[in-house]
Amino acid sequence: MNAPSVRRRRLGAELRSLREARDLSQEEAARRIGHGYDKPRVSRLENGRLGVTQDALTAMLDLYGVVDEGKREVLLKLARDGARRGWWQTYRDIISPAYAELISLEADAKSLRSFQTLLIPGLLQTAAYAREAIGAINTQSTPDEVNALVEVRMARQSVLSRPEPLEVWAIIHEAALRATMGEPRIMRDQLQRLLDLTELPHVRIQIVPQDARPHPGMAGAFTVLGFPESADLDVVHVEHIANALYVEDAADVSVYGSAFEHLRAHALPFDKSADLTARIKQEHT
Repeated sequence: MNAPSVRRRRLGAELRSLREARDLSQEEAARRIGHGYDKPRVSRLENGRLGVTQDALTAMLDLYGVVDEGKREVLLKLARDGARRGWWQTYRDIISPAYAELISLEADAKSLRSFQTLLIPGLLQTAAYAREAIGAINTQSTPDEVNALVEVRMARQSVLSRPEPLEVWAIIHEAALRATMGEPRIMRDQLQRLLDLTELPHVRIQIVPQDARPHPGMAGAFTVLGFPESADLDVVHVEHIANALYVEDAADVSVYGSAFEHLRAHALPFDKSADLTARIKQEHT
């Protein structure tokens, strides 16, 4: 990928913040880091356009006064994982770089907060529902490519069953539950899947009813990926038909976090959300 990866951008932004906190210029930092660094190289690193060796990163962390072992390991891991190859690389011919980034971030994340307007979140979909949704959105994909994309989506769901599962909080608009997706049984099975998932301690699902007051979700769907190290490293994913936008600036991420909190207040409580889901499931006949 020619563009800097989300991991490299996250690492670069954190290193820039640490350098500025020590009141060091890029030129001064380069001189003191050693390892062949100069000002342009520090700039490219902080912009996410250059990887970094473990030795050079260790020198930077020493220079910037990072003594917390947990934080040091987090940043070293970001550097190591920048070029990591995951299972999704097998599908690199059919998934976009932005989608590969999402899968990679999900694999590292501790929490995921999602708001969806017209679709069930991908991590909560059945295979049959996913096939209908992917086929409808990816209008130029062949049936074989659609099947492969369904495989990817199902494989992504392994984050829900790993030893330390991803904590998912999904807020879904009622319109997504009432959509027609092929045969009625597809939506019945999908809604039953949502009900089953609510039994898991790490999955929370709320429904925004059709008659809800105006809310921030009217601007569209989004997902906030949270990481165990620091809220400063959280990332927002906003999906489009042909690509995706990643929001990484801490102030902008905070706006989405606030929007999600407002959506929680507009959504039905968990028990009433489950009741509404069960009722709508019976309507898909």
